Amino acid sequence: MSAADTHIPAKVPPPRQAPPPPPDSRRPRGPRTSGGAAVPWLLLAPCLLILALVMGYPLARLVTLSFQKFGQSQLWGFQPAESVGFDNFAKVLGDGEFWAVVLRTIVFAGGAVVLTMVIGMALALLLQRVSGWLKVLINIVLVAGWGMPVIVATTVFKWLFDSDYGVFNALLSKLPGVDMVGHNWFASGPQGLAVIMLLVVWGAVPFVVITLSAGLTQVPRELEEAARLDGAGSWGVFRYVTLPVLKPIIVMLTTLSVIWDMGVFPQVFVMRGGHPEPEFQVLNTYSYDRAFVVNDYAQGSAIALITVLLLLGVVAVYMRQMLKIGEVE
Repeated sequence: MSAADTHIPAKVPPPRQAPPPPPDSRRPRGPRTSGGAAVPWLLLAPCLLILALVMGYPLARLVTLSFQKFGQSQLWGFQPAESVGFDNFAKVLGDGEFWAVVLRTIVFAGGAVVLTMVIGMALALLLQRVSGWLKVLINIVLVAGWGMPVIVATTVFKWLFDSDYGVFNALLSKLPGVDMVGHNWFASGPQGLAVIMLLVVWGAVPFVVITLSAGLTQVPRELEEAARLDGAGSWGVFRYVTLPVLKPIIVMLTTLSVIWDMGVFPQVFVMRGGHPEPEFQVLNTYSYDRAFVVNDYAQGSAIALITVLLLLGVVAVYMRQMLKIGEVE
């Protein structure tokens, strides 16, 4: 046997198989199950159930009472509740005192909202220009003021504006030619409501300042620098750069402030010792007075329902503005 016959040939590797073709994206897929769409509703179900129990039943009961004759006799079960249709609304809307209360509430809420937004914006801009430790200190003071209970804050303001021992009267009396010793701020409705408005603004400003401060951190510094290079002053930078960026936040805060200030109750009620005089009545206290002082629960419910409809109008304006902002963006 020769050497050539003893040579073992090398093994040839098997040919590599081509990878399977990717699935055709155009191939029709099976029907998608609807379980994925139901998951968010299942997660929201506990919250929606709680809202329906906590808010749904009282609102439904409020609507029912506003269309009935319901007083103390019906409350104690001596007489059945009678359906009177729109008579309660006709009496309320035909009462001149009600429209005076509506006008007073709108003026009160409008003044409080304007002061809250102006002071809040000024403080938020100021916080951007102070050092770190001072900013932290101011934020702590704001949060502490915001967390103070309404009853405590109202009691403090009653002491500040007291006619005999009030600090505010004593400070004003130190000004040349000013004598405010013994001045009663609650002797007239406008002055008393101005004091209550300051109380409402004092409690609302911290939330506005903190929210606007967070929004100011999102203003691009490059746009501010470009505006200054183009010759814009501080007001120009604020008007044409800062305000457009903060517009969604300002719309949200303004709407929430209108809703909160239209629904003021404990500040007026406590400040007047639980018995607000006619010149201090706003919609919520007026509804409470008709229901629990006059004992006409149906008419009080009608006033409350009209207040809810007014607030829903504010919410509708807010939603429309937010949709416009979304379309622009």
